[in-house]
Amino acid sequence: MRAATIAFLGGGNMAKSIIAGLISDGYRADKIWVADRNASKCTALEQQFQIHTTEDVSHACRRADIVVLAVKPQSMESLSHQVGKHIAQHKPLVISIAAGIMTQDLEAWFGRNTPIVRAMPNTPAVVRVGATGLYANEHTSKDQLSLAEQILRAIGIVTWVKDEALINVVAALAGSGPAYYFLIMEIMQQVGEDMGLSSKDAHLLTLQTALGAAKLAYESSEELRTLRQQVTSKGGTTEAALNAFEAEGIRAMFRNAMEANRARSVALAEELGVNRKLKQS
Repeated sequence: MRAATIAFLGGGNMAKSIIAGLISDGYRADKIWVADRNASKCTALEQQFQIHTTEDVSHACRRADIVVLAVKPQSMESLSHQVGKHIAQHKPLVISIAAGIMTQDLEAWFGRNTPIVRAMPNTPAVVRVGATGLYANEHTSKDQLSLAEQILRAIGIVTWVKDEALINVVAALAGSGPAYYFLIMEIMQQVGEDMGLSSKDAHLLTLQTALGAAKLAYESSEELRTLRQQVTSKGGTTEAALNAFEAEGIRAMFRNAMEANRARSVALAEELGVNRKLKQS
C-alpha cells in the first residue's frame, strides 16, 4: 500500500482494530491520524501505536488522503458539519463504517463527487479475523478501491457488493452474525451444565467445538451441507438432535431473525439520513 495519510475520525474499538492491523502489516505509523474528543483515548492510542492524535477532527481531516468515518451513526451528521467543507474541497477517499448511513446521505453532506466506500465490518476484527462487506460509489477510482480493500484486509477478509442494498444483507449475516453464534454457544454451554458438566468444561468444550467446526469448514472444499451430512449417521445421535432442530423450525427462526435485522438497517437509514429531513419538511 502506498504511504497515503489516513485520518480516523473516532478512536473507538473498530478504529483501534484497523489501526492495529495496519501497523502489524507494516503501515507507517506517522501516516496515521486519529481524531477523538476523548483526550485520554487519544493519549492511549498514541502511546500504543506511535501514531498522531488530536481532539480536533478538522485538523486531522486537513492532512488526509483517506478519511475513515468511525463515529456512531447518530453522530455522523454533526461530524459532517465540522469536516464537510474540507472533504468537499479536497475530495479525499471517504470510508464509512457507520451502519445505516447511505452513500446518498454522505454525498449530500460531503459533495456529490466525493469518492465513498461503505464498509460493514464485524467485531472479530478485534482479533483480525473479521468479515467486511464493501460498497463503493461511482466516484471511487480503481486505486482508491484497492486502498480501501487493503485497509479493511488488515482486520480480516473482505467482499465487495455491487448493490448498496446488499450492505444490509451483509449486516444481517456477518455484521450481527457473531452475536448469533455467541447465543448458540451460550445455550450449548448452559445445556451442557444442566446435563451435569462443570461450567469450566462446558465452556471449553463449547468454544473448541465452535472453533473446530469453523476451521474445518473454512479449510474444506466441501459444501456446508456435505460437512453436516458427513457427521450425521443415519439413526444416530446427531441425526436425533438435528431432527429436533428441524421440528422446532430452526430454519424459519434464522430467516425471520435476519429479515428483522435487514428491516432495522433500512429503518435506521431512514431515521438517520437526509431523507428524514425531507419527509419531515
